[in-house]
Amino acid sequence: MNKDFLKTLQLDNINPGISTGCDWMSTSTFIESSSPVDGKLIASVGTGSVLEYEELVQKAQKAFTFWRKVPAPKRGDVVRQLGDAFRLRKQNLGMLISYEMGKSLAEGLGEVQEVIDICDFATGLSRQIYGATMHSERPEHRMYEQYHPLGIVGIITAFNFPAAVWAWNSMLALVCGDVVIWKPSHKVLLTAVACQKIVADIFSRNDVPEGVSSLICGEHEIGELMSRDKRIPLLSATGSTAMGRKVAVAVAERLGKTLLELGGNNAIIITEHADLNIALNAAVFGAIGTAGQRCTSTRRLIIHSSIMDDFKGRLIHAYKQLHIGNPLADGVHIGPLIDREAVESYLNAVDTAKQQGARFIVEGGLIKSDGFESGCYVRPCIAEIDRDLPIAGEETFAPILYIIRYETLEEAIEIQNSVKQGLSSAIMSLNMRETEVFLSQSGSDCGIANVNIGTSGAEIGGAFGGEKDSGGGRESGSDSWKAYMRRQTNTINFGRGLPLAQGIKFDL
Repeated sequence: MNKDFLKTLQLDNINPGISTGCDWMSTSTFIESSSPVDGKLIASVGTGSVLEYEELVQKAQKAFTFWRKVPAPKRGDVVRQLGDAFRLRKQNLGMLISYEMGKSLAEGLGEVQEVIDICDFATGLSRQIYGATMHSERPEHRMYEQYHPLGIVGIITAFNFPAAVWAWNSMLALVCGDVVIWKPSHKVLLTAVACQKIVADIFSRNDVPEGVSSLICGEHEIGELMSRDKRIPLLSATGSTAMGRKVAVAVAERLGKTLLELGGNNAIIITEHADLNIALNAAVFGAIGTAGQRCTSTRRLIIHSSIMDDFKGRLIHAYKQLHIGNPLADGVHIGPLIDREAVESYLNAVDTAKQQGARFIVEGGLIKSDGFESGCYVRPCIAEIDRDLPIAGEETFAPILYIIRYETLEEAIEIQNSVKQGLSSAIMSLNMRETEVFLSQSGSDCGIANVNIGTSGAEIGGAFGGEKDSGGGRESGSDSWKAYMRRQTNTINFGRGLPLAQGIKFDL
């Protein structure tokens, strides 16, 4: 593997575990970052100790007392410069993401574009952190509400989007006046180091103090420290539902706040009124993009019985056209799973589905031929199932697609909503009544509901998140910024008396 792009990012011979934005701290324990593309070691990345974590938090606390006083538009200008810095490094950072995580280069570049986009969004937001005014029931009184930064925002991210989800959280938090401590997945640490080095450079140029944006690498022990730490009023965590439950309990015990982005078991309903060309593209990309390792990946197709056979044929033909291989190569649609543990999960799910009666129309399996020596490449597969197949109710982070037959739209919506997760959903239909029912209060129960686009590939302008076991959090666009701030109601009496609310009389 050519490592020239690592040198361009100034990552060659760097083994940091902790950064407070400008300085790298020493460490003695390392985690190896190996690529699922070819199984080769990329680099060893240092981890932070408990003592170093304590020092990091103290620096963050001190930095917050400075950063919260910087005018929001000035904070926004620093974030604008971050966006420009990521623009300059888009190609190299996209290659690093693709090589370390395994997603296609197009998706790696798209992820860096998400970082750039949220920097742009946050820059504009820095001049639009609005409160509200309201009329008081008392004479000569004025009421309004405003928002203040929370303090330290902890960010725990998953392997599948090693840069974008960090940026969703950190860029909003930074313009809101918060400081951030980031613990990335231990599976993609080099991407985190690259992002932090870019931040450190911009912060240094702007005299932003250490501790405003910090990185600490490690495994679950660091996440547990963050969950229990009362000095972190908000912890944003992205990952599995099982992880989210632990985080939620630990943070709730100290009455902290959480922003949880957890699993998804997403479905596309394809009605008899669908444009089948659009539906096919949406279904295939949703199922195989990032090798099925997105929380918004399409895992179920709910297809009207009148078009089931036609659409099955289209799916089988489309899957024959897919190119599996090195995600950095031209024309490759699907790269490897993140590691061999993910492969085992995939193989177990396929076996379980067959035992439960799934009828595979596109067979899966591990690819063992030349060029796939890492042992992380699998074949995307499709199984026709009955609606109540237990394994279809579970989220397997792999390219397994289940298709289910339906007769009525009410039945289709019921099937879609029957799972524990509620992240993303979609309907393919040119019938306005069908689409409006799907979007109504009796339709999709997911945080994201799309019409004639797939479940995967959200824009940063809208709030991202889901319901039920998907965690209930909202990140990225719309008014998601409010999660990173504390709300304060203010009442000002400019009269000469002290009238009480609700007409209460109190005379001395």
